[in-house]
Amino acid sequence: MTPVEVLPGDSPVILAQPHGGTWLPDDLRARLNANGQALADTDWHITALYDGLLAGATVVRATVHRYAIDANRDPAGVSLYPGQNTTTLCPLTDFDGAPIWTTGQEPSPDEVEARRQAWHAPYHAALQAEIDRVRARHGIAVAYDCHSIRSRIPFLFDGLLPVFSIGTNGGVTCAPAIEAAVIRHCAAATPGMDMVLNGRFRGGWTTRHYGRPETGVHAVQMELAQRAYLADETPPWTLDPTRARTLRHVLGGLLADLDHFARSGAAAPLTV
Repeated sequence: MTPVEVLPGDSPVILAQPHGGTWLPDDLRARLNANGQALADTDWHITALYDGLLAGATVVRATVHRYAIDANRDPAGVSLYPGQNTTTLCPLTDFDGAPIWTTGQEPSPDEVEARRQAWHAPYHAALQAEIDRVRARHGIAVAYDCHSIRSRIPFLFDGLLPVFSIGTNGGVTCAPAIEAAVIRHCAAATPGMDMVLNGRFRGGWTTRHYGRPETGVHAVQMELAQRAYLADETPPWTLDPTRARTLRHVLGGLLADLDHFARSGAAAPLTV
């Protein structure tokens, strides 16, 4: 199984999908306990949710599950949210803080490094290559990092997560026009679809690593609460077509706006 799939397009927008993959090698899957084998922390149906929303958008998606290696974590193992509960480069627990590995089967430091080289590095090499290709063509690239998560996870955050959690790391990973466009579409969504900017999720390693507006590369993370498109946030995590259609309408308009801004030069590099 290739660790990353790339669908090149001619838009300035790149859809990065690090957490939609469910593939695991058989020997690794066997080391997970029953809790881990449920793969509950998958970004369920994220590829289908964004499929076809923006003609010409490039898609870069990881195929390996985040329990093997998390493609949206710092490869050096540095926490993205110091002092807060989170999961690591090779997670030992799920989002509820419960162990996912059979006792004694947790990955060793050497294994973590091997997984990083086998799966994390190829994903980011592919993403970097597409960013470079798109920027060479348009003078600008917008890396839109696609995520979703359960609406309630007390181990990670209090209360009910807003439907749209927008991450720009305090506004430093993209031009103000791009951040404003994302906010505008989310704020105008169907009543009940609330939003937050740089709340619990300020952008993972992908957004923070690639988002350099001064070089013409802009990055935004979108974390979607799964109640907005799933029938239920429990197994088998079935897609709800009606909810998904409503959400896709919002996301489609948002991506079209990002594409327009990028092509028109409204979000051009601050300096080159």
